[in-house]
Amino acid sequence: MSTARVRELLDPSRLDREPDDSAGYLDLLGDTEEYRRTRAQRAMHSGLVASIYQRWWRPALTVLLSQGATVEEEGREAVRLLDLGGPMRVLDVACGPGNFTRLFASALSGDGLAVGLDASEPMLARAVRDNAVPRAGYLRADARRLPFPTASFDAVCCYAALYLVPEPFTVLSEMLRVLAPGGRLALMTSLRPDAEPLRTAASGLAWANGLRLFDREELTGVLRSAGLVDIRQRAGGFAQFVSGRRPLD
Repeated sequence: MSTARVRELLDPSRLDREPDDSAGYLDLLGDTEEYRRTRAQRAMHSGLVASIYQRWWRPALTVLLSQGATVEEEGREAVRLLDLGGPMRVLDVACGPGNFTRLFASALSGDGLAVGLDASEPMLARAVRDNAVPRAGYLRADARRLPFPTASFDAVCCYAALYLVPEPFTVLSEMLRVLAPGGRLALMTSLRPDAEPLRTAASGLAWANGLRLFDREELTGVLRSAGLVDIRQRAGGFAQFVSGRRPLD
């Protein structure tokens, strides 16, 4: 696994502590706890959920959100949207147990590297155990302040997590910051229904569980404001797939 190569990508000016690699991934958080977790966030930090996430939790969530798509289909679409291949640098934000990170790494060659970033120790422990491959490395860090220089990744992905994280638009801003010219961004997240009464009911249920539902134009609007082009959006059920590319100049 490429822990040493992940370390080389870090921006020292954005680090609050020396990275710890004793668990098989780089840990920049230690025992810090900077926010009160919602019910959904607590689940993502649970060892039990981490143990069943890849086989049971994530597939069930995918079916619930996107009305029948499988995790494998989502993964193939992410690889296509990111146009992965060759010696690219790829950042997988909120990677969980690393199933997509491993898939991304397998699409690369040469000096390519896929970095899986998450804040959950149980998830990253599973990633190291189940999805450690030569072109993948894992990092425990806060996605609200990515520890990388500006324009350092050729592709950035966040699937099935933006509706969970605190300050999702701060996280998205950071993802855009580290995206290099010509690089591609891919998101899969929640979608608030347009029609009532489903809109109100879904919003209430999401709020009660600490989840965020995004309106149809929220994320595409952020990408347009950031200057991305080739912006695409596909909606299905309570999910949306959004992608875009940063121009070369």
